[in-house]
Amino acid sequence: MDGADESLKGDKHTESIYVLGHRNPDTDAIVSAMAYAALNNALGENNYIAGRIGHLNTETAFLLDRFGFKPPVYIRSVRTQVSDIDYDTPPALGEGVPVSHAWKVLQDQGNSLSALPVTHEDGTLFGLITAGGIAENDMESLRNPVVQSIPVFNLLGALEGHILNSPEDYFEEMSGEVVLALSGATPSFRPGNIVLCGNDPVVADQAIAAGAACIIFCQSEAADHYRNLSCSTCLMVTPFDAYRAARLLFQSVPVGRIASKNDLVYFHLNDYLDDVRDTVLKSRFRSYPVLNEEEKVVGTLSRYHLIKPRRKKIVLVDHNEMGQAVSGLEQAEIVGIIDHHRLADVQTGRPVFFRNEPIGSTTSIVASMYQEHGLLPSPSLAGLMAAAIISDTVLFKSPTCTPQDKILAERLARHAGIDLEELGKAMFTRGVSFDKPAAELIRGDMKEFHLGSHALAISQITCVDTAPLMKRLDEIVEALEYCRDEHHYEIMLLMITNVLKEGSELIFAGDPDVIRNAFGVEDLHDHHVFLPHVMSRKKQIVPALSQIWG
Repeated sequence: MDGADESLKGDKHTESIYVLGHRNPDTDAIVSAMAYAALNNALGENNYIAGRIGHLNTETAFLLDRFGFKPPVYIRSVRTQVSDIDYDTPPALGEGVPVSHAWKVLQDQGNSLSALPVTHEDGTLFGLITAGGIAENDMESLRNPVVQSIPVFNLLGALEGHILNSPEDYFEEMSGEVVLALSGATPSFRPGNIVLCGNDPVVADQAIAAGAACIIFCQSEAADHYRNLSCSTCLMVTPFDAYRAARLLFQSVPVGRIASKNDLVYFHLNDYLDDVRDTVLKSRFRSYPVLNEEEKVVGTLSRYHLIKPRRKKIVLVDHNEMGQAVSGLEQAEIVGIIDHHRLADVQTGRPVFFRNEPIGSTTSIVASMYQEHGLLPSPSLAGLMAAAIISDTVLFKSPTCTPQDKILAERLARHAGIDLEELGKAMFTRGVSFDKPAAELIRGDMKEFHLGSHALAISQITCVDTAPLMKRLDEIVEALEYCRDEHHYEIMLLMITNVLKEGSELIFAGDPDVIRNAFGVEDLHDHHVFLPHVMSRKKQIVPALSQIWG
């Protein structure tokens, strides 16, 4: 029911805005994100995406299933990724393309590109061809004028030529030493030579007699005399002069032959940019292929792409505290905050949309925004929003609840055709899996707080029967102690809030004097105490602790 984990995927052509609740999300965090994204998309934005930064608790999973919704996308981090930069998208070349075509593509792209990716037929990375690699191959041809297995198809394409003495598909490949034999020259020919000549038929006859593999007639009137000649030498004609034809011949080599294939450094769209920077600084290359999740090439990046990347745009709902926010938030751009908690430590670099109200549920704020725009959510979303309000207000019994919460929840319930009392009982009965490990129960709805120099965490479970959980008291205390030691909290608390009794069993790990002083209780036994009328972590537990740690 929790859905598969997904990574945050970027697209360089669209700029999505992700709406995220807090860590260890409760129903209000999940639903307010979904409702706010739906509101903005209904208003024509079309690029808001609801996300979550933790697994669903049992209550939220039950409600999503009841109202027919899938979980929001699971986002692990909003650190800047390769997908957030304007990387280059040059043509990817097949490994059989001639070098001359690669050079033309590089020239057509201007000065911005120094390399092109070379791919297999399925689009996966074969290698990288660079302007320097092409130049190096050209210079090598002057020192060692030998070609190996050039496809005749490549050669004809580069020379814009045709074969005189046989069908075009008779000769498949050419190999041999290239000999430039113009009028006045007295070259000596050997078997297998590839000869470039002009109008001198004597030179051509000598080359054929010596067993040349190929003769290329360059701007030659004599070429017609050799049409349909029966011999083992491939006779070819080109409109180019001999010097240009020689260069084009060496550039007929398949690009895969000279592409860099070993020790390639490449990146994926979901790689984090700070990791990419570290790799780039340690390498000597100027260009790096970019691959997608299917290992197919989608572009290339260079050092200058890393200078000023786009940052992911984020709306925070139901929190405004770094300790509860998604990983990597410092690398993202916050464009909005909607919350009903105290102001905390989230900072922005520019003014943003900010809405904070003393109300029982963030979903209530979003419901008010629907009203202000004259919109109604769909009946199924209205039912889910009503459920989120009664979840966060504990069926309107929490001290955080306001008359506005109740009015909005009832209005949404009427639109959805549901009964709030029946829904509340179903939620709080089925919203807890009593057989889960204690550690998992604690993490289900856990929030971290910093009061001055004191760090603590408070978990909350809301139900209609606390007995099954209290039978596991020793196991729960042990799990609290482990969590407290692991995260170095001064104190770790679990509220088991009973909707029917309108109070909470407070189980703790840490100094019992903190609990005595904060709540004025003496009868502490087995690391727990029942606190009547205490149902709100935000409005009752945290303020009480602030009084002694302020």
